[in-house]
Amino acid sequence: MIDGTGDVRLDKWLWAARLFKTRSLAAEAADRGRVLVNGQVARPSRAVRPGDILTLRLEGPPRVLQVRGLSRLRGPAAQAQALYEETPDSLAARARAAEARRLAPEPAAAIAQGRPTKRDRRQLADWQRWSAAIDDGPERGR
Repeated sequence: MIDGTGDVRLDKWLWAARLFKTRSLAAEAADRGRVLVNGQVARPSRAVRPGDILTLRLEGPPRVLQVRGLSRLRGPAAQAQALYEETPDSLAARARAAEARRLAPEPAAAIAQGRPTKRDRRQLADWQRWSAAIDDGPERGR
């Protein structure tokens, strides 16, 4: 249901636009100050109207969206994407961040040997179990 009249709660709109998996996650993000509406921190009950600029500060660079439509119901992905338009600057920043992640060195590559595999752990356990000689134990009865 896309309608251009009235207004919708911010948390409901974020959920309907498929920007959050659940409405409670959308409300929690707004409560933590990670959602801005027209440059101001917004509460989950804030009314969203077409033309508003939303800034989502989640992981990575901030995502800047312009509200194009309103919906109180969560529909298909194509319908949800029609509710907003991401700004070109935001798209470019996300593309740069994705490229930087792609080109970044693998953190595990810096570790020379790394964690032992399951096979290595078994070999270590076998070695430790059978490496002690029978006569290396404490002296008894002497």
